Amino acid sequence: MKLPPLLLVDDERNMRVSLESVLRSQGYEVRLAESAETGLALLRTEEIFMVITDARLGGMSGYDFLQEVKQKYPQLPVLMITAYATPKLAVEAIKNGAIDYLGKPFEPDELLHAVARCGERHELLVENAALKRRAGEAYTLENLIGDSQKIRDLRQLIQTVAPTDATVLILGESGTGKELVAGAIHSLSKRFSRSYVRLNCAAIPENLLESELFGHEKGAFTGAHKTKRGYVEEADGGTIFLDEIGDMSRPLQAKLLRFLEDGSFTRVGGTQELRVNVRLIAATNRNIVDAIRKNEFREDLFHRLNVMQFRPPPLRDRSSDIAPLAQHFLRQFAARLGKTLRSISEPARSALLAHSWPGNVRELRNVIERAAILETSEIIQASSLPDFEVESHLRENNIRSTSPVRGTGGRPAALGDALLQFERELILGALAQHDNHLGKAAAHLDITRHALRYRMSRLNITLDTVVDDDSDTASFSSGR
Repeated sequence: MKLPPLLLVDDERNMRVSLESVLRSQGYEVRLAESAETGLALLRTEEIFMVITDARLGGMSGYDFLQEVKQKYPQLPVLMITAYATPKLAVEAIKNGAIDYLGKPFEPDELLHAVARCGERHELLVENAALKRRAGEAYTLENLIGDSQKIRDLRQLIQTVAPTDATVLILGESGTGKELVAGAIHSLSKRFSRSYVRLNCAAIPENLLESELFGHEKGAFTGAHKTKRGYVEEADGGTIFLDEIGDMSRPLQAKLLRFLEDGSFTRVGGTQELRVNVRLIAATNRNIVDAIRKNEFREDLFHRLNVMQFRPPPLRDRSSDIAPLAQHFLRQFAARLGKTLRSISEPARSALLAHSWPGNVRELRNVIERAAILETSEIIQASSLPDFEVESHLRENNIRSTSPVRGTGGRPAALGDALLQFERELILGALAQHDNHLGKAAAHLDITRHALRYRMSRLNITLDTVVDDDSDTASFSSGR
């Protein structure tokens, strides 16, 4: 892990130069201050992993400086050095929060040993913070719920690719579990014990995204009051997941392409080239080929990202997984709400299977959470589910402006009646077009056979000559 700089405060120039030389020879970045006041000002503008200060300084003393630092930055270790070392002063320094106390003259190895311990402490704090952020996050293969062939294939591909350091591109609709796939890849990789950093490119204004990704130097732009490390530095040694990368601007795409070549980058407003070792996983719900055609996404970046490609299937393409997913979410929300919810009723089951799930697994999760909150019995009833009808008709049937459907007496029909009539006509038309073959008509309408059967039953469409040569096998657990 690349450490931030350390701060050396001493009012003797020769001592500053001498100690700086020793520390830099061991690879440490050093910031120098000739007074406590200058040191405090620098702490406000830059991330520092430890402070080394002389006990006797012009102006504010080293002891007062130590107290000020511990009050404002309680986690920041401070090493005190002095030419007037006494047991009493050493005790006073330790009591005031110093991590160690060295009397002059001291051997360089004594100083480097103390600095190395502070460096290890900083790394542990960073790793612990990363572990806390990950606590409770379901990034395992077991949380890719489902037993459809597409999900089994997806799990197998994750197990194959995860141990490598290959760059990964995840393509798919919103709500299909792209973030879950990325997390599972990291959890099974050699980098699992290191940082896993996530950045949603669509959630950050374009003018700030480069700063968030690569960091910035103090004064790089209005409001940049201190140097800030970017997400790529936070992820050094681990994995960075860039979600919605299709929304990244082309200028930033060029900088990301350069970063992917060798891990090198420059902070916004900086001139020093930095380098990190991270694995990059990117995802987007955009049609990336269409974005390239429109000159909105760089083709060379696509090829650089597309070393290994994953496509989590939409929920409508794995209808047999709706049942286990719904039951899984039901158990989660029942436990969270402290309610006894055992299973899902047959009418509710039919409604769930008939829905096309444009929001995919995320939408299903939200639907089950809503039902768990509203349900007063131990079985989820259809009345606790949202009314999918108007949304489904407007979306799936792509209703355009047409002459108003007339009801009785020549008056415009109510919206619900008009939608039902329109749906009936569409279904009958699809069946007629495909010789009453249920599977082909369902494919034409872009819904499952089960959904088509359900809608035909609701609309009282009964055709003796309907050909149904297959059936959905999804079923809900009774919860017992």
